[in-house]
Amino acid sequence: MHVKGNVVYIPLLILGFLFLSPFLIMISGSIVSMIMPVGNPFGWVLNESLTLSNFTYILTNSEFLRWIFNSVVITFIPVFSQMFFAAVLGYIFAKKQFPFREGIFWLMMAVIMLPSQLLIIPRYIMFSELGWINTYYPLIVPEIWGILGVFFVRQYMMTLPADLEEAARMDGAGDFTIFFKVMLPLAKPVIATVGTFAFIANWNDLLTPLIFTTSQEMYPVTVGLASLLTKEGNFGVEMAGSVISFIPTFLIFLFFQRYFVKGIALTGMK
Repeated sequence: MHVKGNVVYIPLLILGFLFLSPFLIMISGSIVSMIMPVGNPFGWVLNESLTLSNFTYILTNSEFLRWIFNSVVITFIPVFSQMFFAAVLGYIFAKKQFPFREGIFWLMMAVIMLPSQLLIIPRYIMFSELGWINTYYPLIVPEIWGILGVFFVRQYMMTLPADLEEAARMDGAGDFTIFFKVMLPLAKPVIATVGTFAFIANWNDLLTPLIFTTSQEMYPVTVGLASLLTKEGNFGVEMAGSVISFIPTFLIFLFFQRYFVKGIALTGMK
């Protein structure tokens, strides 16, 4: 019986290795001096001379630092705004009664069914008329709030006992006090989940900035790295930039992992 249980781990280990393979190739490619990727990628570290010159070059490149700054701007503003609006709207839809509450909520959910690519052309026409092309606005304004985040927070807050809110009202607390002092602290796991999803989506987004930015100084790191290989023709430099770009996503997930797992587990309870 014990042997049969251990057999289950074999396909899991194989799948784990397959998922990690791109990251291992990225890291090994970043520390070798290689213009073009040749040979077995898992043998690069053993067969090629190791160097940190790729990182030195990319970190002293003013364009790359500008790309990182742009990514920070178009990521952190939507992250914090989505967390705030998801918390507010999620609380309203979970705990407040008003006409057509369920209909409005599920109408909002229906918007998720629309592929975001369908909105690219209408948005481009609208943003062009507003003079927003090649600015931060088309990358930030549509991401101020996210429907999926509202869904997560609503589902989570529906699991919180109504007795908490009733007890706070008996103590004289108003809506704002209940939200900020009672509900918001209890909703930290799901809000961290919303923030994690928002960070990953905005930091790694390639299509939207590729459409709405036209100059290198406005590129985020995703678009900048896509253009870097063509410009530099150096695989090692490209991989070094990818490693640096990956670090913030990894740290965010590592920091919020405890809240992230708890938020996902509790979101679907009701």
